[in-house]
Amino acid sequence: MLNITTFLDANSKRLDKKVLYNPRSGEKYTSGEILSIVSEIGRQLKSKNISKGDRVVIYLNNSCEYLFSLFAIWRIGAIAIPTNRILTSSELNYMITDSDAKLLITDDDAEETIKNLNIEAYIIENCESFIGSEVLAAEETEWDDLCQLQYTSGTTGKPKGSMLTHGNWFTAIHNACDVLTYKENDTFLCIYPMAHVGIMWAIAALRAGALTITMDFFEINEYLELCKNEEVSVLSGMPPVIHTLTNLEEEKRENLSTVREIISGGGPLHRKIWKKFMAQYNIPIINAYGLSESIVIGTGTVIRPEDYATADRYESVGHPVCFSELKIVDEDDPSISLGHYEHGEIALRGPAIAKGYWGMEKETKESFLEDGWFLTGDIGYIDEDERLFITDRKKDMIVMSGWKIYPTEVEETLIKYPKVDEIAIFSVDDIHKGELPVAAVVWKEEEDPDGLVEYSKEYLARYKVPRKIFTMDELPRVNGWKLLRRELREMYSTKSEE
Repeated sequence: MLNITTFLDANSKRLDKKVLYNPRSGEKYTSGEILSIVSEIGRQLKSKNISKGDRVVIYLNNSCEYLFSLFAIWRIGAIAIPTNRILTSSELNYMITDSDAKLLITDDDAEETIKNLNIEAYIIENCESFIGSEVLAAEETEWDDLCQLQYTSGTTGKPKGSMLTHGNWFTAIHNACDVLTYKENDTFLCIYPMAHVGIMWAIAALRAGALTITMDFFEINEYLELCKNEEVSVLSGMPPVIHTLTNLEEEKRENLSTVREIISGGGPLHRKIWKKFMAQYNIPIINAYGLSESIVIGTGTVIRPEDYATADRYESVGHPVCFSELKIVDEDDPSISLGHYEHGEIALRGPAIAKGYWGMEKETKESFLEDGWFLTGDIGYIDEDERLFITDRKKDMIVMSGWKIYPTEVEETLIKYPKVDEIAIFSVDDIHKGELPVAAVVWKEEEDPDGLVEYSKEYLARYKVPRKIFTMDELPRVNGWKLLRRELREMYSTKSEE
C-alpha cells in the first residue's frame, strides 16, 4: 500500500501544532484537523459514487479547500485533475471530455463558467465544520496507481494529461524535503498555484510538519509582511518575484531577514537578477529544473546552497536530485549520448517520471522511451562538474512567470478570428517575466489588433493572450510551409522592448 495521504495519519499522531495557515481567512489547521476535513470530503465524494480510478476535476481559486480536495481525491484512490481558475469554459470542457471526468469540485462563484458543462458540480461548504469528523481509511493503492492527470498544453494544440502516480508523488515529496532540509520549526511561504505541480513544495512542508502558509494570490506587500510577521525560513519565488525583490528599498529588504533560502522555478532566471539578489540578500536561490511530467524535482535538477562556493556563474540549474539520472542526447537521435559542453536535448530518468500522456499513445512513445528515459524537449549541456545548463527549447513552448504556453494551441484558436489570414505565436524575452507571448499576423484585409486581443480574452486563459500584435505581409517559412519562429523572435526582440 502506498497512499500519499497517509503522511497525515502519521503526523496527526505525533504532532499537535498548526501546519497550515491561510492568512486571507485567518484559519490555521493541525495535521489532525486536515485529516478529518479530508476524510469528510472523501466520504462526500464516495456518496456521489466516486470510487478508485474515477477522474475528478478541481476548479477552485487558490485556497485551503483546493488542497483539501486534492488530498480527499487521493485518499479514496480517485484521480485528481487540477485546473486553474482562469481557464475558460471551452478549455475546461476539453479536459472534462478528454479525461471522462465524473465530477467537478468548485464553488458558487464559478456558476457562469460551468453552467453549460456536461458534468455534475460539487460545492464544498463550510469545511471548518468537518473538523473532528471520523477518519476515513485510505484506499489501498500501489506505486503505479494513478492519482493525478496534470494537463499541459500540447505541441499539437491539444492539452496533454501527464499521468502521475502515487509513487511519482512519493518520490517528489521526498526530494523536496531533502533539497530544502525542512524541519518542524520551519515556516514555508507558498505562492505557487495549487493547480500546478509546484504545490509539491507545500505538500512536502506539510509532510515534514513545518508550517505552510498559502497565499490566495500574490501581492508583494502582503508577501513581505508575511515574511516578517511569520518569520518565514523557506520562501517560494519565481523569476518575476525575485526580480521585484531586487528593486525594493533597502528598509523593506529587512523583511526577509529570517529567510534561509528561496526557491526559483517555472522559467529561466536571468543571471543578472540572480547575481544582484545574492549580493543584496546573501540568501541562496534554489534554482530548480523539472517539468509537470516529473513533478518538478521529483526527477530533476537543483542548485543547492552548498553549491554556491563553486557556482559563481549564476546560470546553472544544478545537479540531479536523489534517484534522478540526467544525460544530453542528440536532438535527432536520442540513442546517441553527448559529452561535456555538447548541446543537445535534455533527458531525465527516475521514479517520478509520469507513466505517459492520457489517451495519447503516439505522443507518449515520442517522449517516454522504452528504457525509462524522458525526452524533455529542452536543449542544454552538462559541464565538467556535471552541472546542467539550459540554453534553448527544441519545442516552441513559451514560459511566462511559470505559465506554459504552446504556440500551436493559441494559433488554432486565434486563426478562427474572421479578419486573420495567418498567425504565428512566438516569444520575446522579458527580464521580469522571462518570456512574453506575442503574435505576428497577416490580415485578410483590414487590420484589427484590438479586436483580436478581445477575441483572445474571450476564448483563452489570460496568460495565453498575446501581449503585442505585429502586422506582417507574410510569415517567414522554409520552402513556403515550415514556420520559422526563431526568425520571428530575432526580428521582433528589440521592438518588444521599445
